[in-house]
Amino acid sequence: MSAAVLKLPFRSLAVANYRRYFIGQVISLSGNWMQIVAEMWLVLHLTGSSLALGLTAALQFLPMLVAGPWGGLLADRVSKRRLLTVTQTLMAVPALALWALSASGNVEVWMVMALVFVRGAVNAVDNPARQSFVMEMVGRGRVVNAVSLNSLIVHSARIVGPALAGAVIATIGVAPCS
Repeated sequence: MSAAVLKLPFRSLAVANYRRYFIGQVISLSGNWMQIVAEMWLVLHLTGSSLALGLTAALQFLPMLVAGPWGGLLADRVSKRRLLTVTQTLMAVPALALWALSASGNVEVWMVMALVFVRGAVNAVDNPARQSFVMEMVGRGRVVNAVSLNSLIVHSARIVGPALAGAVIATIGVAPCS
């Protein structure tokens, strides 16, 4: 195999902005999965209830189910870069709130559920914007490659994030994962 053939799976990484985005996504999505595991562990720890755990998971995805199409519409109408800057900043709010509540020991299950719902609502706008932003960065000629690399990131984060969360929760507690 020639060197050119070996580089094909990574050719969208030649675009500097996409390369930065790719690295940021690796960190962000792994952290997101750490947070999801911590939230679910916290709900189970606080309640011991599988029903509460299932309700929390539903609250995470309900906003995407209901408002996802409007999030996509918004992403098509405004600057995706600015929109992603806003959504990523907003994602920090429930994470920091949950960290503060967990670290202080003042967390209750309803608080976790509310923060999970807020993060889900932000995700309803963030996900469509993030997915369509890729084509703007790499162009039509590299979009298939970039989408493939994004799939790699998403599935890798589903492995790395929960594994890191388990290690962190076991060693220093749930608050740092929140």
